[in-house]
Amino acid sequence: MPEILINIAVTGAAGRMGKAIVAAVQTNPHTALSGALEVSGSPALGMDAGEAAGIGRTGVKITDDRDRAFKKAAVIVDFSTPEASMMTLEEAVHLKKALVIGTTGFSHHQRERIKELSGSARVVMSPNMSVGVNLLLKLVHDAAKAIGSEYDIEIIECHHRHKKDAPSGTAVRIAEVIAAAVDRDLEKVAVYARKGIIGERRPEEIGIQSIRAGDVVGDHTVIFGAPGERIELTHKASSRETFAQGAVKAAIWIADRESGIYDMQDVLGLK
Repeated sequence: MPEILINIAVTGAAGRMGKAIVAAVQTNPHTALSGALEVSGSPALGMDAGEAAGIGRTGVKITDDRDRAFKKAAVIVDFSTPEASMMTLEEAVHLKKALVIGTTGFSHHQRERIKELSGSARVVMSPNMSVGVNLLLKLVHDAAKAIGSEYDIEIIECHHRHKKDAPSGTAVRIAEVIAAAVDRDLEKVAVYARKGIIGERRPEEIGIQSIRAGDVVGDHTVIFGAPGERIELTHKASSRETFAQGAVKAAIWIADRESGIYDMQDVLGLK
């Protein structure tokens, strides 16, 4: 682990995830909060980021000035919107800052742009920073590889009522991992909804179903079903702290890496 503090700036610092990340940065002995960014017009502007997060004063005020927020940072942690994340990525490359992106819902065009910047960017990008979820990705890959086409594959994800994208980025990533393991084109076999007389399930289908309810932080279940039995692998998050702590772990890891786009599998040594 590093012997010096790594300065971290947090975007969306007054949001649900932003507050959790601010707290995680402050409680980690190897990191320090150096900047906190919010959108113009946010009622949190001018507040101490720590007080907004409920952990006491940090001496870092929330600002809408990107230059000010990012100036002292070695790493920027961004959980925001695809559009805002793309702007932050461009700035991180220009400022030679490392970046951790937990945003989901990127378009195909945005993903292609991210790939274009991979030669000059230092980025950890993952739809889910949880250690447990990334272990789940490893497990579902191995399970799918072992059973091949013998079992039906379904993914069910449940999140809070405020989540704007569906399916979740984590569910999509799970589907991508499984599709690669069984050598299928996800674009051709993914099924996101079923209604009416749809006929029998096609053997090659990978079902991805979304539920939105209450304040669920994030549940993901993968079902491998066959006549007479089924295997279910489930991860349930009860607090955003697990994602925030994973993001800080990623920030520490990426701080001194070479240029490239990495994910949490790299950070955790699961590849």
